[in-house]
Amino acid sequence: MSDNTTTAPSTGHGAWTPDGETRPAVSEDAVISAIGTVYDPEIPVNIYELGLIYAVEIGDDGKVAVEMTLTAPSCPSAQELPQQVEEAIRLIRGVTDCTVEVVWDPPWDPSRMSEDARLALNMY
Repeated sequence: MSDNTTTAPSTGHGAWTPDGETRPAVSEDAVISAIGTVYDPEIPVNIYELGLIYAVEIGDDGKVAVEMTLTAPSCPSAQELPQQVEEAIRLIRGVTDCTVEVVWDPPWDPSRMSEDARLALNMY
């Protein structure tokens, strides 16, 4: 049995739809770049480099789902950071919907930060 759907490459070409129309494919790089524009107001490093993003799923239909965490459950930015992530992703051409879920398992710890984040925070 063959699958009649086509997945567009991440080069920005359109994706096939049942109506025969195309919409721009959403690349993981574009989503990560959008997430990289969101900063914790208390830390001068973007939330992707901080290791707060646990998963990104991009559907062929342009729907993006993100699982993220915060540095602590009592984080004062608990309401605004997920909303800022969603807003940044919705600006990407081809995104039809976006959901951001905050998860607490596994808990965040500094080992999740990128090397660049550690250098920026003098945590090496």
